[in-house]
Amino acid sequence: MRPLIVIAAVFVILAVFVAGVFYGQPAVAATTDPGSDADPVVTKSYVDQFAGLTVIQIKAGQTLTAEGGAEIILRSGQATVVETTNGLADVTQGKDLTRGTTVPLNHLLIVPRSDGRGIKALTDGFVMVRGVFTVK
Repeated sequence: MRPLIVIAAVFVILAVFVAGVFYGQPAVAATTDPGSDADPVVTKSYVDQFAGLTVIQIKAGQTLTAEGGAEIILRSGQATVVETTNGLADVTQGKDLTRGTTVPLNHLLIVPRSDGRGIKALTDGFVMVRGVFTVK
């Protein structure tokens, strides 16, 4: 009687395994089409603009203004904050930097709104920027 139970158990396990292989296969093969709304294709310029940091040289007297959500890191030189209201968010220190404040080196600054906020170079230097910006 025992061999019959063992054979039945092996048969049930084998049947479950075979059913899993056949019924599980379509779920693995289902993917989205590249370029569709579910899997959009983006351009290199979009990735560079929003994912990468751009290193630029800024000359004394130039002003870098950035759009909302942009990130600025002053790597060398001296600069002050240019803004209309409420300043730039210095996330390294956890405080706002208001107009005329000296920008600390290597601090991550975030521009909260697209209203002319940025930094003005007092000396030549280098800045890392992520997001939309202009230098004048």
